[in-house]
Amino acid sequence: MEEQASNGEADFNAEEASSIVKECVDVILGGLSYDQDKINQWMAAVVEQCLTHLVKLGKMYKYIVSCTVMQKSGAGLHTANSCFWDNATDGSCTVRWENRTMYCVVNVFAIAIPS
Repeated sequence: MEEQASNGEADFNAEEASSIVKECVDVILGGLSYDQDKINQWMAAVVEQCLTHLVKLGKMYKYIVSCTVMQKSGAGLHTANSCFWDNATDGSCTVRWENRTMYCVVNVFAIAIPS
C-alpha cells in the first residue's frame, strides 16, 4: 500500500483529464450551432481529440471516451455509468459542456495497465 501511495504520477488525475476534455470540446464545438447533419462528425472529432491528448500524457492507462451531444430543446437528458474496477488505480471523469444551442457530455474512463 505504501508503494502505491508514493507513486502519485501513476494515479489517474481527474482534474487534468477534465481540463483536456473541456479544451477539446471548446475548440471543436465552441463557435458552432447545433446541426443534425454534422453531429456525427463533431462527436467523432471530440472523442478522437480527447483520446489523442490523453494518450500524450504518457501514463499507463487504457482510455475509453464517450460523447453525447443533444440539441437544447427543453427535453430532459439523463445518463448513468457504472464500473467494476480498482479504485486505487483506475478512474473516470465526466465533463458537461454547453453553448446556446446544444449540450455535450463527455465521459472518460481510465483503466490502469499493470506493469
